[in-house]
Amino acid sequence: MTSPYGMLAELTYDCPLHCPYCSNPLRMGDYDDELTTAEWQRVIGEGRELGVLQLHLSGGEPLRRRDVVDIVRFGSGLGLYTNLITSAVGLSRRRAEQLREAGLDHVQLSVQAHEATASDQIAGTPSFDRKVAAAHLVKELGWPLTVNVVLHRLNIDRISEILALTEDLGADRVELANTQYYAWALRNRAALLPSRAQIDRAEEVVRSARERLAGQVEIIYVLPDYYSRYPKPCMGGWGAHQLTVVPNGDVLPCPAAHVLPLPHPNVRTEALSAIWSDSPMFQAFRGTGWMPEPCRSCPRREIDFGGCRCQAFLLTGDPARTDPVCVLSPDHGIVTDAVRAANDRDGAKVPTPRPHPRDT
Repeated sequence: MTSPYGMLAELTYDCPLHCPYCSNPLRMGDYDDELTTAEWQRVIGEGRELGVLQLHLSGGEPLRRRDVVDIVRFGSGLGLYTNLITSAVGLSRRRAEQLREAGLDHVQLSVQAHEATASDQIAGTPSFDRKVAAAHLVKELGWPLTVNVVLHRLNIDRISEILALTEDLGADRVELANTQYYAWALRNRAALLPSRAQIDRAEEVVRSARERLAGQVEIIYVLPDYYSRYPKPCMGGWGAHQLTVVPNGDVLPCPAAHVLPLPHPNVRTEALSAIWSDSPMFQAFRGTGWMPEPCRSCPRREIDFGGCRCQAFLLTGDPARTDPVCVLSPDHGIVTDAVRAANDRDGAKVPTPRPHPRDT
């Protein structure tokens, strides 16, 4: 068993945006009892002792936590590489300068679209202008900037303009990540899943941009699972390299695993090292011994590890099933039906996505 090198610390699920593809749990009220500053510092310290090298601070919106600067300072003081994953709403100059002084290493900023009207509509709140201002501030203060764009039917046809925007913002890295269909995105799949024609056009634009910007901007393009022949190796393998700590202290092998019918270990009752090595949650799908056919005898079993356990559960009701994305899965028809419906809707009126509700 290896040690984790990355910890995703979801500091809070509170967020000023309500994107229709939000990956936050559907029942966010279950996570209101957030870890205190001292608890987060203890957990981060335990993570460092366990081997963690990278600390990714996310949410929700991590800037909603008044102690985010203290948390960054603590992680940086332990020698961790610290990365703020943010909507940038709330990243004032004063806050940014405090984070810089605290040792923050990197900023990853989310953008919903290429211009204000479309972006604000997807985000569910006026935020585009603040994102642009924040990106310029990030570059002014000398941070490397990653711009993350979740792609879906509503914005993928403007991928060329989105890439032009990221150039204007001075991004060092661009992540064009097609929507993963969990949580709110799964509820809104009919409105969000692109057609094959949209995917093909986007790939051509990305290919051209990579050639033009080679050596200047790193462009990551992630296909939607539903259009892949084989699933992605979720998190590089279950409980192999990374862990997620959610606002109430539950520890998960991946950010979506809160949906699984497994006991959730919690840092308030167990040490992080014991959770990583012994908890049923982390042991359940580690390695290949748990696999059913066709995964058990598949030559790809140590490449994609059977795919995503959360996706398997959400689509089949059984987290031990082969990910239905895989063409070899007996449940692959679930995915092909969804893709067929998306392509039937190409050029036709599609449902309006249900926005993520604002917490009050």
